[in-house]
Amino acid sequence: MKPSNDTSFFGHPGGLRTLFFTEMWERMSYYGMRALLVLFMTASLQTQGLGFTVATAGAIYGLYTGAVYFLGLPGGWLADRLIGGKSAVWYGGIIIFAGHVVLAIDLQNLFFVGLILVASGTGLLKPNISAMVGQQYGDDDGRRDSGYALYYMGINIGSLIAYLVTGYLQENWGWHYAFGAAAIGMAIGLIQYYFSNRSLSADSVAPANPYQGAAKQRAWMGVWAVVAVAVVVIVLAHMGTIVIEPVALAQQVAVVFTVIFFAYFGLIYFKGQLSENEKKRMWALFLVCIASACFWSGFEQAGSSLNLFAQNYTDRVLESGSLITSLFGMDAIPTVWFQLSNSLFIIILSPFFAALWINLAKRMIDPSYTIKCAIGIVIMASGFLVMFMASQYAAQGLKVAPMWLVTTYFLHTVGELCLSPVALSAVSKLSPKRFAGQMMGVFVLTYSIGNIIAGLLSGNFDPENVEQMPDLYLQIALFSIAIAIVIGLMSFKSRFWEKAGIEEKA
Repeated sequence: MKPSNDTSFFGHPGGLRTLFFTEMWERMSYYGMRALLVLFMTASLQTQGLGFTVATAGAIYGLYTGAVYFLGLPGGWLADRLIGGKSAVWYGGIIIFAGHVVLAIDLQNLFFVGLILVASGTGLLKPNISAMVGQQYGDDDGRRDSGYALYYMGINIGSLIAYLVTGYLQENWGWHYAFGAAAIGMAIGLIQYYFSNRSLSADSVAPANPYQGAAKQRAWMGVWAVVAVAVVVIVLAHMGTIVIEPVALAQQVAVVFTVIFFAYFGLIYFKGQLSENEKKRMWALFLVCIASACFWSGFEQAGSSLNLFAQNYTDRVLESGSLITSLFGMDAIPTVWFQLSNSLFIIILSPFFAALWINLAKRMIDPSYTIKCAIGIVIMASGFLVMFMASQYAAQGLKVAPMWLVTTYFLHTVGELCLSPVALSAVSKLSPKRFAGQMMGVFVLTYSIGNIIAGLLSGNFDPENVEQMPDLYLQIALFSIAIAIVIGLMSFKSRFWEKAGIEEKA
């Protein structure tokens, strides 16, 4: 069966509508919980939090967000080899929903069980639903790019809903209601997916490269063995038989992920029988990967250290008669609402950046992938220079104006738009054709590495030691700029490698 020709969703295949709303509600549940994690873990026991130190909370946050991306690798394998994309999204959504329900029911005792379920379900759902978007179109269908643009809009609408709802509920009703809202969001996504998935292309249903016979049996035995080991470890940890130290574990996992990245990248480079041009393009791609890991280690401070800064050192009090007070009856801006800035800026700025690169190319100004990534890092780093200035006021015992954080989120969003889509494009164009899928998997590891490093970094931003914050923000900014300069200098050679790759593939 060919991809659907039904144009029932803004001129696109009907299957896009199903995926758009499923992803929108899944992202609502993910970002809603992500925004609350560090705040909940560092909240005192008297306020129904867990009372963790900032270092412990940051490490757990990094492990969780890093695992979400890493688990996308086995999630994609399960879909391709065993169950197909349609089932992967369905079962992934159910596991996510179960995790949110566990969190909503018993946050104190089953917190880690809920986190593991949500991360596992997201790893099964996220990569496969993204791949299914492309499967709704034929190979020569010119609507594909605009379809992904619509899909990306669904992601940002979902995150907007998440921050609005969970921020309001956390401030006015408490943690259980806020975490429960994420479960409701995923439930809505599952219900609409169940009743509308018949519109999906047949390519989305069956495994792309399925195992058969004995190989299939061995694969399933391996899957259930991994699940059984995970269950045993969770039970033993819950009983206190084994003790897991989050900061040490996060450090070890960061090292393991980094070793896997270098080992796999090196294996393809040295053993992949690449041509000289392919090897040169791999060096350019290596710089893009380094830039990606560096960028996300800074950007992901949004849910951790910047979240704590919003809670403890930002003047969130509203004047009587303000719009928010009138609409919501609140006298202070919810902490979580500051993260709305990123989604709003993405929606506003995405069309501008899409047009920017096209117009620059028309004027024969076409920066290389690595230069664009370096620019993205520098802009992200400038956001931390803003926080360096803001934290100096906080160190004097003052509450800072909200615009400091909003400006930081604006700069981080501009950096994201410079780097994120460019890096994905670089992977697709610079990877050797026969290793394209594997190189995308290797690239995804940079997200995991960046997220875990972000969690470890955020552990240094202890609100109890506010006098250290200016130096910490300055160090992140200067280190990021140094990385960008190195990448920029090395890109003078990689520019020619990239061009060779594009011309060869054209």
